[in-house]
Amino acid sequence: MPLLEVENLAKTFAGGVRAVDGVSFSLDAGETFGIVGESGCGKTTVAKLVMRLIEPSAGRIRLDAVDLTALGQRALRPHRHKLQMVFQDAYAALNPRQTVGAAIALPLRVAGRSHAESRAETTRLAARVGLEGTLDRFPHEFSGGQRQRIVIARALALKPKLLVCDEPVSSLDVSVRAHVINLLGEMQRELGLALLFISHDLSLMRRIAGRVAVLYLGRIVEIADRASLWAVPRHPYTQALVSAVPLPDPVRTRARRRIVLHGDPPSPANPPSGCRFRTRCHMAQEICRTDPALREVAPGHRAACHFA
Repeated sequence: MPLLEVENLAKTFAGGVRAVDGVSFSLDAGETFGIVGESGCGKTTVAKLVMRLIEPSAGRIRLDAVDLTALGQRALRPHRHKLQMVFQDAYAALNPRQTVGAAIALPLRVAGRSHAESRAETTRLAARVGLEGTLDRFPHEFSGGQRQRIVIARALALKPKLLVCDEPVSSLDVSVRAHVINLLGEMQRELGLALLFISHDLSLMRRIAGRVAVLYLGRIVEIADRASLWAVPRHPYTQALVSAVPLPDPVRTRARRRIVLHGDPPSPANPPSGCRFRTRCHMAQEICRTDPALREVAPGHRAACHFA
């Protein structure tokens, strides 16, 4: 049975903005599942819905076979420790008036741990993420990469089963980004964590995610294992994303056909009829005015395109 099951998840904001519209996927224990797409496609909204930081308009979220969407905030509390989140902006996620030790210890204290127990666990976590001896310092005294390590340590304090990572390295330098990704991988192997990893960087997904869902205008347009998605992308939007990823070989880069997307994504308050990508698609035809279903086009590989 999957650790996380998301079924027909939807979120409509004021003004009829359909930020997420019928998203479904599952995630096994210990797996890394990626969600990729342009800015504004609904990636962060999916993350917040899974965390129940915002309430869904429709759909189901099951964690360990428990329907989280059927629970009120009080009934949800005993399940909160099973899923934690690493935010994109680590500085905004930390209280600037709170020491690093207090920040990491906060979930432990909320869970009822004693001061001594919380202090010991906080010291261990800080050392594990490479920040030993820093518990009495404040967030502004750290670099961006170090602050992200603090947020990771805090997220792991209650030993969750699922870590939701929303663009956790997008604001970091390349070398620092690698250190944070490696740390997440180490913690995943040690603790058996599942990762729901959200990013706009397809090359990063190729490195860390076992399976990847491509999101466009609030809907999944393709979902597959990373090897299939990279080698044989079936949806025109995924093909455009893959063609934009730099290759280490300049000869291969010059030989590859670049698919350029024209125009901005349509407004989620007024999406196109039929296929939502048709207004920017180089393959669009009259049939694209009808809505394509997300269907299996190869074993374990699904795409929402009439020509997939």
